[in-house]
Amino acid sequence: MDKRSLTERDICTKFILPAVKHAGWDEMLQVREEVYFTKGRIIVRGKLVTRGKAKKADFVLYYKPNIPIALIEAKDNNHSVGDGIQQGLDYAATLDIPFVFSSNGDGFVFHDRSGQSDTKEANLGLDAFPSPADLWVRYRAWKGLNPEAEQIVLQDYFDDGSGKAPRYYQVNAV
Repeated sequence: MDKRSLTERDICTKFILPAVKHAGWDEMLQVREEVYFTKGRIIVRGKLVTRGKAKKADFVLYYKPNIPIALIEAKDNNHSVGDGIQQGLDYAATLDIPFVFSSNGDGFVFHDRSGQSDTKEANLGLDAFPSPADLWVRYRAWKGLNPEAEQIVLQDYFDDGSGKAPRYYQVNAV
């Protein structure tokens, strides 16, 4: 199979998602794909009002519900491994996510926005994606969470049964 003939979505399902699952991430509870987090800028021209393009992250990885800790920006294999890193960094700044990955199906470029690693960026193979526990240790250090604070942070959110999820800026505030 020629990777260059695959679409970005194919790269996500055939290479990126299996690598993430192999690292120990639970696909049902910790991985969300194609996460829209803005509806798009409102553009007003006289009496005409339109909406710009919505922002969408290819993957957002959660340690627990409403605790996003990593973002993956995917590109098709006609791009280099790191071509999505700048877009991912832009999204991560908006969502307040410390760990950003970019991939084209050949491997990952890992960017640590937390400053807790020796190197800010590193190349990783598909089989070297970090586990939830690895990233959680770095996240705790980044946030300065002691064991007492960690217990508070890991408490489940109140769910009123409406099915509504908080918006990204509400998650950031909490």
